[in-house]
Amino acid sequence: MTEIARIMTTASRPLVVALAYDGLCTFEFGVAVEIFGLPRPELGENWYRFAVASVDDGQLRATGGIRIVADGGFELLEQANTIVIPGWRGMDAPVPQALCEALRQAHQRGCRLMSICSGVFVLAASGLLNGRQATTHWRYTDELQRRFPAIQVMENVLYVGDNGLMTSAGSAAGIDLCLHVVRSDYGLDAANSVARRLVVQPHRDGSQTQQLKRPVARSRESERLGQLFDWLHAHLTEPHTLESLAHRVGMSPRTLLRRFQDATGVTPARWLLNERLQRVQQALTDSRLSIEHIAANNGFGTTSALRHHFQQRFALSPQAFRKKFTQVAK
Repeated sequence: MTEIARIMTTASRPLVVALAYDGLCTFEFGVAVEIFGLPRPELGENWYRFAVASVDDGQLRATGGIRIVADGGFELLEQANTIVIPGWRGMDAPVPQALCEALRQAHQRGCRLMSICSGVFVLAASGLLNGRQATTHWRYTDELQRRFPAIQVMENVLYVGDNGLMTSAGSAAGIDLCLHVVRSDYGLDAANSVARRLVVQPHRDGSQTQQLKRPVARSRESERLGQLFDWLHAHLTEPHTLESLAHRVGMSPRTLLRRFQDATGVTPARWLLNERLQRVQQALTDSRLSIEHIAANNGFGTTSALRHHFQQRFALSPQAFRKKFTQVAK
């Protein structure tokens, strides 16, 4: 049995195809393999199939002296449900017209396309991002905008796009985008399970800033902030103010705000909202509690407040989210 025949033997499972090319970005490619390509029997029999499609003929070299043997070529793109573009070999490297055409055809038939970091330049060359929002590593955003003025380049987000065309920022943001895709396809529990194996945060909102001013805090501050995060996770439903949190860690409100943003990229209020919404998602899929109970149990107070924030963040009502993802879980 050929490798392509083996891949197609379980055609009921969604097929994720990652592109490989000479000069492959190893980390970005590894992200796609880690999230979509590893067997995950704990998540059932319908997990993704995974294949690697070669863009170039001949031997493929990757960063770090690695050699890649692909499963096939563009014929795999014709069967894919999702295509991942893990970086590109350089902003100035031309994108083959045959690849652009294959991506346009895939998108036209409903295949989801997603890029990690500099992979956005491939999607941009195909013309599929014209008139759309897109992002990439902060070092490349100005050049992306200059070369492709029809794209609305988002300079400081982790990932952006709809379910058909999605782009992510620098390398690690590709993990966030891939987990977002898993969450969309298989639900919150599956995404959390994958995140636990990766030992990463289960969810970072796509709108979170790329550039943290000072990711590594001073040791004493880091210890105090770590204790604060632990305490907040245990007391997430309680009301909190910047002043009360500052008093708890022995800082002035202004200092805590600055240190908190340096460490997380968001304000304490935004962090609390993100964490509460994540718990609401879990409750909606894992319990039969009413929306009123879920709102009260997760620090929102009223159902109207919960519905407002939930709709604003996920473009779904809590009821619609529960219906969609409990069906996925079944």
